[in-house]
Amino acid sequence: MIQVYSDMFTFRGNHYQFGYKQGEWLRTSPILPNRRKQSGRNKKNYTIDVTKAMDAFQTFHPSILEELEGLGDALQMPWEEALKEFGGYYLEYGRSGCSIITTSNSLVRNYDNAPETYEGRYMLYQPTDQGYASLGPTMQITGRTDGLNEKGLVVGYNFVHRKKGMDGFVCNMVARLVLETCATIEEAVHLLTELPHRHSFNYVIMDQTGKSIIVEASPRSVVTRSDNACTNHFDTLTDENRYKMDESISRLSVIKQQQQGITDGYSAYRLMNDTDKGVFSKKYGAWAGTLHTSAYFPREMKAWYSLGGDRPPFIIDLQKWLKGEELRVKKVKGELDTNSPFVNM
Repeated sequence: MIQVYSDMFTFRGNHYQFGYKQGEWLRTSPILPNRRKQSGRNKKNYTIDVTKAMDAFQTFHPSILEELEGLGDALQMPWEEALKEFGGYYLEYGRSGCSIITTSNSLVRNYDNAPETYEGRYMLYQPTDQGYASLGPTMQITGRTDGLNEKGLVVGYNFVHRKKGMDGFVCNMVARLVLETCATIEEAVHLLTELPHRHSFNYVIMDQTGKSIIVEASPRSVVTRSDNACTNHFDTLTDENRYKMDESISRLSVIKQQQQGITDGYSAYRLMNDTDKGVFSKKYGAWAGTLHTSAYFPREMKAWYSLGGDRPPFIIDLQKWLKGEELRVKKVKGELDTNSPFVNM
């Protein structure tokens, strides 16, 4: 059992300033050395077509390029290296779990992965140049594992597979693009249909109407379907599924069997976070242990966040922050049932 924490960051300003500030934060953080260790094991995967990547950002959200420029300047890193390190357009994605359930007023998800891959950063960002304000845990610095934006749009995703990958955005940058450029489910579905996807993922979108939708996205096809629970396989694009789906199907069955008892966001949160309910995973050595549980309430404009299982959530009021009330908490603490390394211990 290890004691862990996530740093809570807030920033208001343009994307270049945001990138530069993140670079300053990263100078004293172990995150980049950890990333370089991982990249050293997978160097063949760290290639990028600079022109394609820049064209994609120019098409979908050019301000991210300014954020990358700011990061590079703060870290004294050449532009192409910053694009490669933080652009979210090339990286391979390790195996992972993840489960999502939605109710009429909430989206709750478990983020399952290896502890050594976790950044331990939670970000609230309000752009002053382009894009919607949003919050959520970070991944690969510029990306988000899940999140809520100022329009009450929520996004989360579940890994399906890496086979037959193509040039495109990885999951965490896809989530960031959705949060900063989309106000409704319809806009998010349109964006997900147009984006180039690196790998195959289920993206679950919810907005303030209370409606939610699952978007099955692979490098070759994107379809939508309606359901209120989702794990790590496709129901429609079945040809894209991995050969072994037993664990994903079993976890989905566990969620469905307990859905009658889910009456609100709190009971959905407890289903996902309680270690005795059968959804929370301790398979940290297999890239499938639950690192955080997030719950989002679009109408209330609130987010819940916890590290590890059987935890009370830390509650963030996005609306209050947008009105100028600063976040006073600097760290959210938790506990993981593992001896694997974690960036913040």
